[in-house]
Amino acid sequence: MPDRAVSLATRRALLLAAPVLGLGLSTRRAFAAPEIYTATLSSLAADGHDVVAFHTDGRPTQGSARFTHGWKGATWRFASAAARDAFAAAPDRYAPSYGGHCSWAASQGYRASGDPRHWRIVDGRLFFNYDARVHRTWLTDIPGFIAAADRNWPTLR
Repeated sequence: MPDRAVSLATRRALLLAAPVLGLGLSTRRAFAAPEIYTATLSSLAADGHDVVAFHTDGRPTQGSARFTHGWKGATWRFASAAARDAFAAAPDRYAPSYGGHCSWAASQGYRASGDPRHWRIVDGRLFFNYDARVHRTWLTDIPGFIAAADRNWPTLR
């Protein structure tokens, strides 16, 4: 986490100094959002939940700092070494769709945080939503919202 904080501070300093130095940096480029959702100033994916457990145990399970794996710039936690190894062997199989961002928001054309407490597995894919209210909305037309989010996600990445 300290490396990320330094990196963020460096990006902010460059952004503020860009006009004076003639660097031509844009806010969009300097603050490009990562593909995997993590909380502010954190590199922890899925709020520390074991994403393999959603598939194998059918419930949210908190991961442990003892079993981690780095993937796509984020740190993923797992409840066991076996879950960590399963993820490392096939991360695209277990990782939440849209990088753990809210599935309903992606269907509407924007990015919002995803909450592992509001989840669903559909056709082998893990989806998170922002909160219980958004999740209830998403449940009203899962296939339609997934189709829209799949269309939108490449431009939201």
